[in-house]
Amino acid sequence: MTSPIGSRPPAGADKVREVMRRLGKEAGSSGRIYLVGGSSAVLVGWRETTVDIDLKLDPEPEGVFEAIARAKEALNVNVELAAPDDFIPPLPGWRERSPFIDRYGSVDYFHYDFYAQSLAKLERGHELDWLDVREMGRRRLIQASRLLEFYKSVEPALVRYPAIDPPSFRKKVLLLAGEIGE
Repeated sequence: MTSPIGSRPPAGADKVREVMRRLGKEAGSSGRIYLVGGSSAVLVGWRETTVDIDLKLDPEPEGVFEAIARAKEALNVNVELAAPDDFIPPLPGWRERSPFIDRYGSVDYFHYDFYAQSLAKLERGHELDWLDVREMGRRRLIQASRLLEFYKSVEPALVRYPAIDPPSFRKKVLLLAGEIGE
């Protein structure tokens, strides 16, 4: 796959893990880093590559921004700070549902909660997002009934996200839930 002029090439699982290793090694304090989107997809194995390595820092390890800048240059990868709670209301209990991946240095890595990732992807609604959410269902990372419960839990807070059209979002969630079943 070729990338547009001026952008960096896609990253596979080895490159994602190398970014994780470098950030963990260079961090000046402990912290947690949650992988999101394509980063989760390549590590779990349903995609070969991702355009961006999306991360959420919580709590932020000391020196991580400098380490991210060095890793981006050394490995020629895109690293961005982006998480579902940037686009939809945070799901209650998302941290507890975020599966542990590994520990590098004093940094623990997790997949950001797959229910939150699914809802954010459904709200955005790109074709690749739908494929990702279907794959999460196929791999039993999410269940339809719980996805609907989590949607209902944040539905009242959607008013704080003016770019979201709640009826359209709800329709997408119901459609996908029907597709993946239990």
